Amino acid sequence: MNIRGKTVTLRAPEERDAQLLHQWSNDPEIWNMLGGWHFPFSQRSTDEWIRSRKDNNLTDHVFCIDTEEHGLIGTANLISIDWKNNNAFHGMMIGRPDIRGKGYALDALFAIMRYAFMELGLNRLDGDMIRYNERSIKFYIEKGGWKHEGVQRNWHFRNGQYHDKIIVGVTREDYLAKIAETNYWNT
Repeated sequence: MNIRGKTVTLRAPEERDAQLLHQWSNDPEIWNMLGGWHFPFSQRSTDEWIRSRKDNNLTDHVFCIDTEEHGLIGTANLISIDWKNNNAFHGMMIGRPDIRGKGYALDALFAIMRYAFMELGLNRLDGDMIRYNERSIKFYIEKGGWKHEGVQRNWHFRNGQYHDKIIVGVTREDYLAKIAETNYWNT
């Protein structure tokens, strides 16, 4: 089952996505803004990662963000799903710089929140960003309805110095309030 927003479709990664995912996984500009390890990825590793994904994994899901006009533009995830406490971690990456700021990320975010809260029955999503990724922090808080929940000092090491991790979160109640405020699904 694909997850549909107003302009994007969230779908499982396919082998046809491997070349572009490989390109993004080795783009220093993209990875400088994201958490996690930063090692070079071979095309073989990317191919194997796609082939090894289990669609029936109940705790970790990665989605390709697709648009009719542009095709694959990025990825989003719901990982570390905790079914007892009804929460998960969410992250997103828009790999195509030329289409950033055009509303696709917001549509993907609202689609994944609707799926998480209204289909899966989750109650909250967590996320985090490097402090200097101000665009993402502003996006999640101002446009997405997420809340700033804390700071982990000196968490990320980039370019010879430490940077804080900004912790954000959103509850089902926050999502419903943001949808009511923006009337997003009815415009």
